[in-house]
Amino acid sequence: MSTPILPGYHPDPSICRAGEDYFLINSSFEYFPGVPVFSSRDLLSWHQVGNVLDRDVQLNVVSGIEGASGGIYAPTIRYHDGRFWMITTNLHDVREGHIIVSADHPAGPWTDPVYTRGLIGIDPDLAWDERGDCYITWADVIRGGISQARIDPGTGTALSPVREIWRGTGGAHVEGPHVYTRNGWWYLLTAEGGTAAGHMITVARAEAIDGPYAPCPANPILTHRSTSHPVQAVGHGDLIELHDGSWAMVHLGTRPRGSFPKWHTNGRETFIVGIDWVEDWPVVVEGRFTAPDVDTSFEDRFLEGRLHPRWLSPGVNPSSFATPGENGLTLLAGRQPAIAHASRLLAVRATDLEWTASVQGIGELALTVRIDDLHQATVQRVGGKVVARVVIGPTDQDLAVLDGVPEDSALTIRSVPYDVPAGQRKGPDRLILGLGVGADFHELATVDGRYMSTEVAGGFTGRVVGMEALGSNAIISRFTYSSP
Repeated sequence: MSTPILPGYHPDPSICRAGEDYFLINSSFEYFPGVPVFSSRDLLSWHQVGNVLDRDVQLNVVSGIEGASGGIYAPTIRYHDGRFWMITTNLHDVREGHIIVSADHPAGPWTDPVYTRGLIGIDPDLAWDERGDCYITWADVIRGGISQARIDPGTGTALSPVREIWRGTGGAHVEGPHVYTRNGWWYLLTAEGGTAAGHMITVARAEAIDGPYAPCPANPILTHRSTSHPVQAVGHGDLIELHDGSWAMVHLGTRPRGSFPKWHTNGRETFIVGIDWVEDWPVVVEGRFTAPDVDTSFEDRFLEGRLHPRWLSPGVNPSSFATPGENGLTLLAGRQPAIAHASRLLAVRATDLEWTASVQGIGELALTVRIDDLHQATVQRVGGKVVARVVIGPTDQDLAVLDGVPEDSALTIRSVPYDVPAGQRKGPDRLILGLGVGADFHELATVDGRYMSTEVAGGFTGRVVGMEALGSNAIISRFTYSSP
């Protein structure tokens, strides 16, 4: 499959089923709220029903470049005995252990977290054996390899010693473990090779949940390394038995573009493949599912009593500064105009390879597309002056200035294809910074999209596009996001 089922920055997918309903979650890193939750009946069309970690008591994230790609790593969602469970790691609180919360429904509310104190690492998984005992399995950053312990999920208390169960097949960074049982076997699914060009999915099986595990002769069961496939870095999978008894697997991947060595801009996205079982081993069938073309466009006038769950903010709870109401969205004062680092940025994930975002409002305002504070492009209005600005590492430069701009103009950023002849060096896209006045669009400046890509910025997230009040409060009347 070359089309993601969840496009844009939606990495490290985990999936579960309750009856005929499927629920999927992703990593969220430094953004608040944490761990978006999606629901589907057909595994292809998904809608967001909420976020797992949406209260201050549940989530500690850090703003600024120091917090970039920190926060929430690789969650797992499971449905057991009529209740939903989510376990994850907050890198900022990693010494406290993994976070466990539970809920009657994935839309929430989810409980306050408990911690698996003394069990340190990332990418935790929960599984229950035939006796009803709960096991946590995780990538152990202290001992190396994959570790496991029996726990009380209600308290996070370890009920057994830590046991190493797997060290992978020899690939770098064995991580992302998930444990399942089927047909008398226990299976351990892992990611190896690092979440980049060498990424792959491997599997092992055992007669007992705690091993010993033997590797599949066909490992890796999924990888696109050293191929020309348009989706790269595939890995970090999670298996799911469908309500009809068949199986599938969700996994992450990237869509790099441009000339060699190519760049991916929207982060790691969520894809799906089919699974057949051959001699009690999972076999990937990549062409089984075809993701539909989904219109990701939306317009938000913020007249509802609460923000849609798609809205997020780096390092701060959006509800602390963004309030919808009958007159639109009130944004409390964020960064000063001369400052580059976001203070109160309200944003959404960029979900398309081509898109247009615009914002209209009263007050001094910025519209920004970013990977992090050191890799961003901005159109900002102060008084009657609009500035197109780019930040690339230590470089912070105004690219164009336009005076006498009416306050009802729409600050606009467009992602468009790189229109140079084939064979010439080109980035993944061009970011056009400008503004709309009525039906007209005025281009101020163009930025090569590679500077807002993971290959340049580093980290584990992807582009978001959002708005911030500059130094004083602002009222937003409309935000639009559209794809061609």
